[in-house]
Amino acid sequence: MASPVGEDNWVDFVDHQLRGATDLENRVKVIETFRRAVQAEPGSLKVWMAYCEYFWSLYSDCQPGSDAGWPLDEQHLGRETFTLDHALNLWQEGYEAVQYRLSDSHQLWNRWVSLEMELLARTATEAGVRRITHLYKNRLAVPHAAWDNTSQMFSSFLSEYNRANYESEMLHVTANARDAKRLYEMRDPWEMKLNQAQKAGDIAGIKAIMTEYIDWEIRQAKSKKDHHTLTNMRICLGLFSRALTGIMSSDEATWLNFLVFVSTWHSDVKMGRVKIPSVILPNMLDVLQRAVHHVPWSGTVWARYILAAEEAGLGFTDIERIKHAATSCAQLDRDGMGGVLEMYSAWCGYLKRTAMNPNATEEAVDLAEVGLPSALEDVRHWGKRRYGDAYQGDPNFRLEKILIQFLTEKKDDIDEARNVWEQLSGIPLHANSYDFWLAWFLWEMLVFASTKSKNRSPTPATVAQGLRVPSFATRVFIKALKVRTLDWPERIMDVYLQHCNDYELAETLREAQDTIYKTRKGVARRREREAAQAQAQAQAAYAAQAQTQAQAQAQHQPQQHQQQQQYQQQQSQDHPMTDAPQAGTSPGSKRKREDGPVDEADDGAKRAKSETIMGAAELKRDRENTSVFVRNLPEGITQTKLRQFFREYGHINNIDLQKSEGAPAVALIEFRSPEDARTALLRDGKSLGESVIQVSPATDCTLFVTNYPPEADEQYIRDLFKHCGDIHSIRFPSLKYNTKRRFCYVSFRDRSFAAAATQLDGKTLEGGKFKLQAKFSDPGHRQVRQGAQAEERELHVNNLPRAASEEDVEGLFQKAGKVVSVRLTRNMGGVSTGTAFVVMETKEEAAKAIEILDKVIFGNHPLKVEVSKPPTRKTTATSRADGEAEGSPESSASGSGPSHVSGPEIAARTIAILGIPDTMNDARVRSIVAPIGAINKLVLHPQHGGAVVEFADAATAGKASLVINSTEIEGGKKLRVGSVGQLFKEKAEKRIDRIDLPHQQPQKKQDNSKASKKGKTAAELMPPPPPIRRPPVLGKAGAKRGLGFVVPVSKAQKEQNAAAAATKEGSSSEKQVNGNGPSSSAVGPAAPAPPVAQKSNADFKRMFLEGKK
Repeated sequence: MASPVGEDNWVDFVDHQLRGATDLENRVKVIETFRRAVQAEPGSLKVWMAYCEYFWSLYSDCQPGSDAGWPLDEQHLGRETFTLDHALNLWQEGYEAVQYRLSDSHQLWNRWVSLEMELLARTATEAGVRRITHLYKNRLAVPHAAWDNTSQMFSSFLSEYNRANYESEMLHVTANARDAKRLYEMRDPWEMKLNQAQKAGDIAGIKAIMTEYIDWEIRQAKSKKDHHTLTNMRICLGLFSRALTGIMSSDEATWLNFLVFVSTWHSDVKMGRVKIPSVILPNMLDVLQRAVHHVPWSGTVWARYILAAEEAGLGFTDIERIKHAATSCAQLDRDGMGGVLEMYSAWCGYLKRTAMNPNATEEAVDLAEVGLPSALEDVRHWGKRRYGDAYQGDPNFRLEKILIQFLTEKKDDIDEARNVWEQLSGIPLHANSYDFWLAWFLWEMLVFASTKSKNRSPTPATVAQGLRVPSFATRVFIKALKVRTLDWPERIMDVYLQHCNDYELAETLREAQDTIYKTRKGVARRREREAAQAQAQAQAAYAAQAQTQAQAQAQHQPQQHQQQQQYQQQQSQDHPMTDAPQAGTSPGSKRKREDGPVDEADDGAKRAKSETIMGAAELKRDRENTSVFVRNLPEGITQTKLRQFFREYGHINNIDLQKSEGAPAVALIEFRSPEDARTALLRDGKSLGESVIQVSPATDCTLFVTNYPPEADEQYIRDLFKHCGDIHSIRFPSLKYNTKRRFCYVSFRDRSFAAAATQLDGKTLEGGKFKLQAKFSDPGHRQVRQGAQAEERELHVNNLPRAASEEDVEGLFQKAGKVVSVRLTRNMGGVSTGTAFVVMETKEEAAKAIEILDKVIFGNHPLKVEVSKPPTRKTTATSRADGEAEGSPESSASGSGPSHVSGPEIAARTIAILGIPDTMNDARVRSIVAPIGAINKLVLHPQHGGAVVEFADAATAGKASLVINSTEIEGGKKLRVGSVGQLFKEKAEKRIDRIDLPHQQPQKKQDNSKASKKGKTAAELMPPPPPIRRPPVLGKAGAKRGLGFVVPVSKAQKEQNAAAAATKEGSSSEKQVNGNGPSSSAVGPAAPAPPVAQKSNADFKRMFLEGKK
């Protein structure tokens, strides 16, 4: 009968056996079963509790005076078998097995210590008090969730049995328990998360939190900062026990994580890198035996079991027994032939290593000679039985490689090894793979190199010209190029030609060139056919999409007619794709600069040319047609490993690797050209690590999405398309050079998901205010903008009277046609700036308004009327109170006069928010700030990675500083609060979404004596100039004087100098003109000049008026 698996199954199994245990013999059998159960689940609290409770009940039942009803002879034997010492030792053994289960180990310990207390209450002895005191001290030194409760129990115990030493014992325990409390406090957040998930019944959440918790514990156990290495390791083992005896008992990834953890610690202890007793670590073979029982379908675990048995020095019979247990398991091929191949690879590797050992016996060699072909035959039959004729073997031909190595190196049977290669070449799975042919070629070259000095060579020698050539290696290429379905013939041809250049004779080289020339022509025609087929499939997909959209529009046309009219009316006022120009500026004239650093405008001017170049470069970067999806990636995959795996197939621009809990990682790899992307598809079905990856094109998987609400973030977009399929990534544009951009690219993991998402194209959002656009991304297509400004219906009116209202302007322009809207721009005081934007109903009416109203006198002001033009660039975004584009809250609401606000008052209620990503627009920033209080003005500065926010009062600004600081936003980034000056010193984060471009690192200062002179200019190589000595100014010590320095003057001296200047102004100026003043004297030392006072604005005004006279 097979043993149970899992703590629940063991408890049920023992409980069933226990119900039939009515005599002493059967009770002993139950104890033996319990012993097997704790060996199978050594960290199970449930099994240990049941075991200890049952043994204690047997001890109690066999005591004199018990009412259990045992016969006298069984009572006598039972007292000899189930003794008190055995029972207490069992409780201690169970506690030691589960003591580092932080969350629930107190259940067993509390029960144990309660029994100890009962015994002490019956016979209170000094030894008993010392024993329980020792138990409490040890328990309080171990981190656990119920530490406070345990401490309270110890306090009560001391109060009753050791009151004299109460204070000293408690002080001693508290001092020793500091580390235990600190270690648990570090883990308390994880325990709280697990408790919340358990209360909510969220199974997936529990697994995800437990996985993250385990990874964190592994890092703590390996940390060199914490000196509690042994305790951290034990806590990690306790957490693994909780996971592997609980909800994750059948999780293969967790078991592999545990195996690697234990194996690594064994290696560290063996090599002396960690100083802990090796007996503390679980035995590797015991752990693997438990693992194969819980996840019998894992070929990787079975392979590790065989390898660990070989490392432990077990004999052939024992290892063969493990192999037979694996093949007898009905679940080994549950996930396909991968597990079977993993296990057989470990088995064949063991046979090969045993036979190739220099001290190997004849029996070991015979076992390998028989066992290797037998294993190949077993796998072939297994695959045929499961998949029929569709099974073609292992894509990586691992078992065949082991057999070839054995035949080549141990048996020296080259012909038989070559026969294995020949058999593999007859299978389409291998014949179509260039990897197979290159592996065969390399083997032939190794054989050629190793047999040069031998008399007999498997490669025939060519007598002509005295050369020996590797003819068998050349024949491999000739045979490979005859396969019409070879996945990468270009690579084979390149290596073939290079090989013939290096080793072959002239005649063979010429024949190779002829063969390659003819083959290249055939490959070119094949590539053209493949491209035509791909284009036809794409066109069919586009046609199907257009037909589906047309049908959907026809069904919803009556309902959308009314919404369309409302949408057109709202577009004239607030079109989502055409934001209003900045307040107080004219699209045709220079714009008013925002409050900021002086060099911001210069930076923009310098960017004008670079932006054009960047735009052209982005058009060349066709992500949609140069990317591929790579699925089923192995655990622990990195970008570096992916680059190495695909580096032979083309230049990689970027890799977007997405990892999720409980699922294999998926990568989106962008190549330089579509040709490179198509070549990378040849890796489909290849093995990477322990997984067979899937490579598929990412064409038609990305959507261009726009016209969504301005406040929408990544989560909003995901929720919008969540029913369509898995989303790989969402890419928002940078707003550094244009803050009006509001669109994103949504990449789905399958073309069908993206096609389903296009059904939302035209969907109205927020009651018809926005009409969503979701179309397949096409980098060559430029969207035609809509709205009043794009349709030339919006007019820009300059030089209006300041007193003119919206009604006055509307009445004036009604002479030319119907006016849709009028918007006056106002300053912070609510006063009109004399500029307005007028939207007419048609383009013709706008042209008529220009014709009859341009240069017309209106309120003694000649008007300037012109078509409103979009700004060339907009590096900042401004929004006013309540989301308005213009006016202060007071002027916009009530139309009252200007409100005079001082500069310090505005500064007191203004803060700067730092750390804002350049993909976050002003509406999203406003949604974070608005709940705090009323906002007067918000200016977004993407180039500096922040925003300036003016609140209604200083109190709200102070509250916002506290709330916003350290607020976490998308991507785990945190906002900071600073001053406006600090903001303009910041630079936005540089995002480089290409791994082929180096990140610019700040240059480190080097010592000139150590710096290399290579590449320095002549000026840099010249010696430094000698120091210049300057004499003291004015020949006097003290404060510096002369040009550029002002002497401090007291208030009394200022008044005296001003009076003297007023009386002597005429004479002194005349003397200076004639050259007779003191300043013109060149003889003798100059008299000390009297201190000159700084002139005030009143002095300059008086001088200016006197000069006019």
